[in-house]
Amino acid sequence: MKIVILLNLFLLGTSFSIFAQQTENPNQEEKQSLSLITETAEEGFEVAIQLARKGVTSTQPDKDVLFMLRDVYSKDPDALIASSQVIAIHFQTVAAANNYWRQENEDQ
Repeated sequence: MKIVILLNLFLLGTSFSIFAQQTENPNQEEKQSLSLITETAEEGFEVAIQLARKGVTSTQPDKDVLFMLRDVYSKDPDALIASSQVIAIHFQTVAAANNYWRQENEDQ
């Protein structure tokens, strides 16, 4: 259980604004759309990271708690390995959604 919590916290990274943008009204948030469809595998990997981070912020929305624990999970090798596994699972999903980058760009 501890590793799962630490894993989710690690994936948060340093940016909370990746998924929500402040509009002109600071009390209102506009959600950024996130698509699984990407042009390249590199873009797909970035989407996988965003999905993992979104899971963290959905699980623990309290930024103070996340920052407080960052020093612990960022130095835990088990948490680091587990975070890589979560990203890899998301990347598999993105790759499948992109037909593994359209069969290598339609076999070039």
